Amino acid sequence: MLIHVAEYGGFCFGVKRAVDTVEKLAKESSARVFTWGPIIHNEQVLEDLEQKGVYAVEDLSRLSQGDVVVVRSHGAGPKVFEDLKAHGCEVVDATCPYVARIQRIVHEATGEGRQIFIVGKAEHPEVVGINGWADDKAIVLSKPEDADSLGHFERGCIVAQTTTVHKLWQSVLAALESHVDDLAVHCSICSTTQNRQSEALEIAGKSDAVVVIGGLHSANTQHLYQVCRSVLDRCYKIETSAQITRQMLEGVNTIGVIAGASTPECIIEEVITTMSELETIIQEETVSSEPAAETVAETVEETVENTVQEAAAEADETSEASFAEEFEKTLVRIRNGQIIKGVVVHVNENEVCVNIGYKSDGFVTRAEFSADGSVNPAEVLSAGDEIEVEVVKVNDGEGNVVLSKKNVDAKKNWRDVIEAYEEGRLITATVKEVVKGGLVADCAGIRAFIPASHLAMRYVENMESFVGQELDLKIIELDRAKRRVVASRKEVLKLEAEEAKKQVWEQLEVGMHLKGTVQRLTNFGAFVDIGGVDGLIHINDLSWGRVKHPSDVVKPGDEVEVVVLSLDREKERISLGYKQTQAHPWETAVEKYPAGAVVEGKVV
Repeated sequence: MLIHVAEYGGFCFGVKRAVDTVEKLAKESSARVFTWGPIIHNEQVLEDLEQKGVYAVEDLSRLSQGDVVVVRSHGAGPKVFEDLKAHGCEVVDATCPYVARIQRIVHEATGEGRQIFIVGKAEHPEVVGINGWADDKAIVLSKPEDADSLGHFERGCIVAQTTTVHKLWQSVLAALESHVDDLAVHCSICSTTQNRQSEALEIAGKSDAVVVIGGLHSANTQHLYQVCRSVLDRCYKIETSAQITRQMLEGVNTIGVIAGASTPECIIEEVITTMSELETIIQEETVSSEPAAETVAETVEETVENTVQEAAAEADETSEASFAEEFEKTLVRIRNGQIIKGVVVHVNENEVCVNIGYKSDGFVTRAEFSADGSVNPAEVLSAGDEIEVEVVKVNDGEGNVVLSKKNVDAKKNWRDVIEAYEEGRLITATVKEVVKGGLVADCAGIRAFIPASHLAMRYVENMESFVGQELDLKIIELDRAKRRVVASRKEVLKLEAEEAKKQVWEQLEVGMHLKGTVQRLTNFGAFVDIGGVDGLIHINDLSWGRVKHPSDVVKPGDEVEVVVLSLDREKERISLGYKQTQAHPWETAVEKYPAGAVVEGKVV
C-alpha cells in the first residue's frame, strides 16, 4: 500500500509560533502562565500543556495580578487586551501574523466608515476577534445565501477567516458585490491554507482513500475534509492513531494522509506507523491463508498415497501365513499427523532412530532439533530415552517412517501461547528482525508480531536496537485459525509501572525520608520521582528562604532527599518537603548572630 503524506500537513507557522511561545514561558517564567482560550484545537496538545501547568481561561476571575496570559494565534479583540492589562496581567500576544494583518485592515476600514463583512463562522474565535476590531459591528457571512437578505451599503470591506475554502470565498463575494457600491476586497485566506487545500484536492484525486487528521473543533481540519469529500467518498476524519481501523485500509492500494494546522508532528507519525502495522497484519493474514489450500492438497495426496500403499501391504499380508497375521495384530497402526511416544534405539549426529511399536522404525533428522541445524541430536538424546514425535510419513518409499519432533514442540508451544493469552500471562520472545510497522519476535518457534506503537511507552525511532534482545511480552491479539500472534511490550511496562507504584504506595508513610529524582518543574513546584510514583515539592517547601522559581533551587535530573509531608491515597497525590530535610535557619541563628554582633546584610 502506498501512503501519500501531504507536504503541508501539521502545525502551520502561526500555530507553531504560539505553541512554542507558551512552552517557553511555562519553562522560564516565574509567574503562572495561562492562555486566553485554548491555544490550539487539539486535545492532546492541551493535555500536554496542562501537565506543564498551563491552563486555558476566558474568565478574568480566574486570573490574579502578575499572571502571564498568552493571546492565542486566533487573536482577540482590543477589549480583551485592555481588560487583561487592567486586571494586572502581563499579556503576550501570539496572534498569527496573517490574522493580525486582517485585524489591521478591519480596524482601518472601520475608521473610514466602511461596513465590515467577514466570510467565515461567527462563533469561531478568529472571527470573534476580528469582529472586535470592527467595534463588534461586522456582518459574518457563512454562505452565499446570507448576502441575499442584506440591504444596500455605500461603502464596505470584505475579508475572510484564514481557513476559509477558496470556492466559498468566491461565491460569497459574488453574492455580496451587488449590495455594496464601493467594496474594498481583501482575500485574506492564509496562503498555507490555500496550499493545504490545493494539495488535499490533488491527493484525494489520486488515492483510494484519504485520512484527515485534526481536532474535532478545528475549522481548518473540517475544511480539508470537505475538500477531499468533494472528489472522494472514502474520507475519514480522525484525531489520533487510535481511531485508525483495518476497514479503512482494506481494498486500498493508495491512501492519502492530510493533517490540519492543529495537528502536531508526533500524531502524524503515529498515524502513519499504525497504518503500516495494520497493513503488515493484513498482508500476513493474506499470505498465511494462501498456502493453506496447498498444504491441504499435499496432505490429501499424501494420505491417498499412503492408503494405497497400506492397502497393497494389507493385500500382500492376507496371502501370508497365519503366523504373520497374528504378528501383525501385535503391532500398532499409525497414520500421518498422529502424535506417538517412542523409545530411542540409536542416535548419531545426523539422525535419531526411534522404535514406535510399528513394523518399521521411525527416523528424526538433525534439522528437527534446531532451526539452523546447529544442535547435535547425540548431545541431547541417548539410546533408551523416551521421545514424543509426530508421524510425517508412514512410508518414505524405502519402508521407513518419517517422524518430526519439531511439529510436536510447535503444537505444545502453540497450546502454551493460547493458555498464556487466555490467562493473561506474559510470554518471553527473542526479537529476530525489523519489518514494516514493527518487529518480529520468536517465542519458542512461534512467530509474534510487535507493532511499533506497542514497543515502548513512547514512540521508538530506532527499532534496530531491539534485534537480538529477549523481551517479556503480553499477547494482545491471537487468531487460532491463522496462528497469528500480536504482542505488546508497552502493556508489560505498564504492568511493571503499576506494580512498582503499588509497592511504593504500600510502603509510604507521612514523615518518611526518601531519595528521589527531579523529573520536571512548574511555576508552582517540582515533581520528584520517588521510585515509580511522582510527588510534588511545592515552591514553598523548596527552601527556608524566598524562591522566585523552582529552578533557583533544583533542576531536572537532580538527586534529592525529601520528606513525605502528606498523602492522599484516593487521589494518588503525594506532598513532599525539601527544605524540611535541612536545618531551619533559626536553629543556628543564636550561634551565628549573637546579641551585639555586627553583621552585613542585603536589602531585599
